[in-house]
Amino acid sequence: MVEWITSDGLVPYPEAVARMEARADAIARGEAREAIWLLEHPPLYTAGTSARAADLVEPDRFPVFEARRGGQYTYHGPGQRVAYVMLDVGRRGRDVRRFVAALEAWVIATLAEFNVTGEIRAGRVGVWVTRHDKPLTAAGRPQEDKIAAIGIRLRKWVSFHGLSINVDPDLDHFTGIVPCGISEHGVTSLVDLGLPVSMADLDTALMRSFDSAFAEA
Repeated sequence: MVEWITSDGLVPYPEAVARMEARADAIARGEAREAIWLLEHPPLYTAGTSARAADLVEPDRFPVFEARRGGQYTYHGPGQRVAYVMLDVGRRGRDVRRFVAALEAWVIATLAEFNVTGEIRAGRVGVWVTRHDKPLTAAGRPQEDKIAAIGIRLRKWVSFHGLSINVDPDLDHFTGIVPCGISEHGVTSLVDLGLPVSMADLDTALMRSFDSAFAEA
């Protein structure tokens, strides 16, 4: 069974990485259960393995950390739920694509509990929402904003890092980077969409949606 861990307050990023790596190593040795860790970070930027220097627009705004996970630059901060997934992908089929698809399905199912339609887009990592409440783009299409980011790393077939969902972060903090290298789309949150969702509400939805999303992952 997966252990669920929730941290109050803001967890420093280096501390989180050290704890994730230690837990992942213990899982790989068969000495610990799989775990999902729910937390918030103080404001910071992380650079994935594909991060481009030009996408760090304001390098002095917040601390910047090399994440060593897949992906590009992301923002973490108060009001954003981070879910670090320390799961045995080896035992779950050794299929990385299927595992990432399960993470996406988990986010989409969680958002659906609040009547938000999350979608994935080819060539764009993360989960997106179509903004029918905003003006059309110059091309005549609805705007699409990112609401969740996904980026994982595997060590000995155990995952760590994971995903983040914007509940009510300061969306201006995202302007210090080009989020995930995508400049032509915006960023949103549940509260920005007009939904007064609390962190506890989201945690309940994450827990309720997990089993079905990972039934075959």
